[in-house]
Amino acid sequence: MTSVFQITCHFSCIRSMRGYCGQNNEGRSYQKNCLKCLVNFKTAALLHRITQSATPQVSPSTFLAVIFVSIQLFSILSAFLAILEERVLRRLLPSQPDAHIYLPHLKEHEDSLKPIVHLGQRRSGVSLVLGVPTVHRQKQSYLVNTLQSLLFDLSTAERKDIVIVVFIAEVTIYFVQTNLPDAVSAGVIEVISPSPHYYPDLSNLKETFGDPKERVRWRTKQNLDYSFLMLYAQSKGTYYVQLEDDIIAKQGFFESMKKFIAYVLSEEWLFLEFSQLGFIGKLFRTSDLPMIVEFFLMFHKDKPIDWLLDHILWVKVCNPEKDSKHCHNEKARLKRTYKPSLFQHVGLHSSLPGKIQNLKDKDFGNQVLFKGHNNPLAELRSSLEKYLSHTLERAYNGVDFFWGLTPKRGDYILITFITPQAVKGYLFRSGNIETNGDRFYNTTVEVLPTSVSIMPKKGLGELACCKPSSDGFVQIGSFKNGMAEGEVDGALGEIAAMRLLVHSDSDVWVLLSEAFLRKSVLPVTH
Repeated sequence: MTSVFQITCHFSCIRSMRGYCGQNNEGRSYQKNCLKCLVNFKTAALLHRITQSATPQVSPSTFLAVIFVSIQLFSILSAFLAILEERVLRRLLPSQPDAHIYLPHLKEHEDSLKPIVHLGQRRSGVSLVLGVPTVHRQKQSYLVNTLQSLLFDLSTAERKDIVIVVFIAEVTIYFVQTNLPDAVSAGVIEVISPSPHYYPDLSNLKETFGDPKERVRWRTKQNLDYSFLMLYAQSKGTYYVQLEDDIIAKQGFFESMKKFIAYVLSEEWLFLEFSQLGFIGKLFRTSDLPMIVEFFLMFHKDKPIDWLLDHILWVKVCNPEKDSKHCHNEKARLKRTYKPSLFQHVGLHSSLPGKIQNLKDKDFGNQVLFKGHNNPLAELRSSLEKYLSHTLERAYNGVDFFWGLTPKRGDYILITFITPQAVKGYLFRSGNIETNGDRFYNTTVEVLPTSVSIMPKKGLGELACCKPSSDGFVQIGSFKNGMAEGEVDGALGEIAAMRLLVHSDSDVWVLLSEAFLRKSVLPVTH
């Protein structure tokens, strides 16, 4: 018979293990122990209720009969719950390859496969997880430029539906935090590294395919890096994209990828290709990652990772009794290629010391350096001196970008509408994929309302949405990470003009690559 002490013990167990329940990043043993706690507690509580309800005002023989039946029920229920527990675990916990088979040294340390999360918010439940492994390069680091390229034109909604996991094996994390603090604090970027016990001894690897020992070590470690990153990413989203730390992304890559996924969703495929170079831009379903990682680990000492991926296709669909053409066609069914490529390799110095790799994807095409919109008719003025033919008018009308010389405090861009407009929202983007540093810094977005009723409120500071300026304008936003985006409060009514106002001297030129003023749809009056 279950005692009050036992129930209290089970309750304490639940309370102590509760922190582990439901956390994707914890080990299987924690989650299993937690589930056992819950099962045992509910079983004990049920038996306790049965015995308690049977105690009052019954004969000893009846009470003993109830106890006997309760014990039998407990045994049956325990067996049933044991089966249920295993089935629930199978459904709730992601399947994982048994890495200990291929890396037996992992058994020496329990935390060998547990990642060290240096930065980030442990975001999960997103559509796309981008994996970016990076290691120290003797000549030049490309990581920050790669991350800035990936973040460059993501919308607010897209930033909430993506996580970029940077796998850092050998370098410090501080330059990521310093250069991209907002993306880190928002959960868009995470920085992880493996346990120091993850890697096996790589000093006595067999030399294969004519590669020297250092190259064999480099490619073997790369296989292990990619495998670790994939295992971490598995529970964080629906799809996983493998990238490298020396690439640039095409503008709109997020939307393009999601559209292509939707297009081939009902078809059979193992991965989608968004670049023609090596392992860059390969997209997998996260549900397929355990199988893929197990294959990589099985042969991690034998071949480079892009060769191993091709071997997975061969194993799945190629018939040894048929010719290579048949095999090629069958493999093509399991990998779908998107064109033009969305990612371009830009690194010259490889992470393998002394290796120069001038690889370019010929299907990448030219980068889009500006984005045009159908904006309201307006008169445009600016105190900024333009560079060559990159005028403000061409940028506002969507046919070029505006490029101005170094802004000083008090410089401005003024957009005066031909007729007052009911502007609902705005987006101003500075810099572009090639000249990302030429941005607006310490610059505000301001509007000039036409409504007479707004004027007294501005003077009294009663506009909850905005901060009044000294010359009749109202400040509604500011540039952050090169972009200003927001809504225009309907209380401001129709707008006569908008202004970008610089509040401090800059050290660089400024480039306006996108200006979008979204108008409200006003009701038709008769």
